[in-house]
Parts: sequence; structure tokens; C-alpha cells
Amino acid sequence: MSTVLGGPVEIWSTSTVSDKQAAIRAVYKQVLGNPHVMESERLVSAESQFMEGSLTVREFVRAVAKSDFYRDRYFESCAPYRFVELNFKHILGRAPTDQSEVSAHIRTCVEQGYDAEIDSYIDSLEYRETFGENIVPYYQGAVSQVGQKQVGYTRTVSLFRGVAEIDSGFSASRLVQEVATNSSNKIVPATGVRSVAYQDATEKTFKILVKGSKFDSPRRRSTTEYIVSGGKMTPQIQRINRTGATIVSITEVA
Repeated sequence: MSTVLGGPVEIWSTSTVSDKQAAIRAVYKQVLGNPHVMESERLVSAESQFMEGSLTVREFVRAVAKSDFYRDRYFESCAPYRFVELNFKHILGRAPTDQSEVSAHIRTCVEQGYDAEIDSYIDSLEYRETFGENIVPYYQGAVSQVGQKQVGYTRTVSLFRGVAEIDSGFSASRLVQEVATNSSNKIVPATGVRSVAYQDATEKTFKILVKGSKFDSPRRRSTTEYIVSGGKMTPQIQRINRTGATIVSITEVA
């Protein structure tokens, strides 16, 4: 896979206009999930600021991840698990490692909003140490590394299904079962075309553990469990958020 993906794209003080244009294309491809970006969908202002040096690669990545293009395709149109796993893939270049990571990011999105969820990746120590200000995010887990758990490698490979696939073409999670049960998954060779259907996360059942709400007695901090299908998870999370409760965890039960 490393041969297919190529090496990291980095911008230097000596980088040419052509180098910067290549970096813009690389950011669009990585962060937007290998789409075809029409001229009307390009972030003209952000591109201009990047070209003139007032935006670093990291800030251009932030602008793309917060764009209407990204929000419409991966937040508004995807199941919550899919949105989070794609944020890991597009921004950190890896798959989520465990259920606690996924639950934490779902809570961030529900409690603090879309922008805060995107910022939580880009402002993380992991992002800064791996990509810094001027390296375009890439699939850092696509090559098995010393000290890296094998499960991280196989999950990242599962998210990368070939250079011809567009991430917005599939709205359900690919790793929900493996992450929720902390199990490994088989490596299926990447192809340009998806030949078989993946199990839709909307067919699965999840338990949402919630603590407290504005309707509780001031002296009582209740814990409530909700059992919902994947297809109804988003509206249920929205209802929980309106009560002022805190989502403790989200786990698959069937």
C-alpha cells in the first residue's frame, strides 16, 4: 500500500508555486476522501491565503475539513460512527484504536459541535507531532511499523479500499463491530471497485449510556441506558443532548 500511496507531501520555505499547487491537490484528495472537486466547490479564498503564505498546510487542512463540501458529505449524510472513523482517516491518517476514542469524539461532536470535533484532531498533540504545520496528512498506519499494534494496521487498511474509491460513496461504518468489540478484522485486498456489500451500521444495535439530565433531581445523578438501532442513533443522540445529559459511552450490543 505504501507504493500506492506514495510519500508525504511537505511544504518548505523554498517551495515553488507548483509545489504549493501540488500540496493543495493532495489536501483535497486526503481530507475530502478522494473526490472530484468541481471549480465551484474549491475554497478559493483559503487556497489564495495558502499560496501567499498566510495559511500553513495545517490551517488549510482545517479550512477544508470545516467546508460545506466536507460537512455535507461526511457529517450530514453519514452515520455517527462513519463520520468519526472518516475524521480519523482523513485528518490523522489512521483508524480509531478503540471504543473509548470513538465515544469521546462522538461526545465532542454532540456536546460542543461540529467545529470543535474537527479542531480536536487538528489541534491534537498527535497531529502536531506527526504532520506539524506543513505536511499534508497521509495514511501513517498503512505500513506496519515497529511498536505498532497489528490491529491498528489492519483497521487502517480496512478503511483504505483502493485509489479509485470515493469515501462519500459509503455512509455506514466499516469498523463499528471491530472497534466496539476490540477485535481484529481480516485484511481484504484493496480494489478500484467495491465488489461486495459491507454490513450497514444502521442494521446494528447500540447501547448509549447516559448520565444526568436537566430533568433529574438536583441531588440525584441518574444513569440511563438507551438501546437503539444504528439508523436511529443520530436523532437519539440529539434528544439526549437537548436534555443536558452526558453521554458516557456508546457500545454495540447486537
